[in-house]
Amino acid sequence: MPTVLVPADRIERWVENFRTSHGGARLSVQDGALTGQAADGSTFSARLPFDQEYAGAADPAAFAGAVTVPGDWGLLLVRKGGFAVARLHGTTVVGSKVGQRHVQGRTKAGGQSQQRFARRRANQARQAYEAAAEHAARILDGLRGPVVTGGDRAAVDEVLADPRLRSLRVTGPWLAVPDPRRSVLDRAVLAAGSARVELDNAGPA
Repeated sequence: MPTVLVPADRIERWVENFRTSHGGARLSVQDGALTGQAADGSTFSARLPFDQEYAGAADPAAFAGAVTVPGDWGLLLVRKGGFAVARLHGTTVVGSKVGQRHVQGRTKAGGQSQQRFARRRANQARQAYEAAAEHAARILDGLRGPVVTGGDRAAVDEVLADPRLRSLRVTGPWLAVPDPRRSVLDRAVLAAGSARVELDNAGPA
């Protein structure tokens, strides 16, 4: 079932387009989400960001008003080739660091050469994770709100294993991002604060 990210200011228009495209729809609130059941059998389920539960009216405007961003929260994006960490007040970045680390790709060599290569590659990745943890500990120190993560799950787990970061409260959504750059971080800020809508099109879109 495809998932789309819908910012708060586009939710009412998105629901109206869904209704128009599928011959009308009945809205309800189920399991902490705003849901829609269209006349042609299509459905959607819209959830608030940061793992929040929605318990308001079955109304797009009310749901849009509930899409809020914490006053103090963080982002941690990690892949083998780099990392991005940011602290935010609402949608404003108040501290951030983006770093790239060279981690060699795989080799077709065999025997001892392959073993040396694997060790070197592992050391490079470990250094990248240590750098990410160092900056995350500095930027997210004393964070009161949640942290949204993304990139490579194993890499993120390695960074979060640092004792200085174990008190962080990680929430959804998980963000599938490429090697972190500043532009990737900026897009991740918008994605983290958007509603996540699961859409099942049974009829014409």
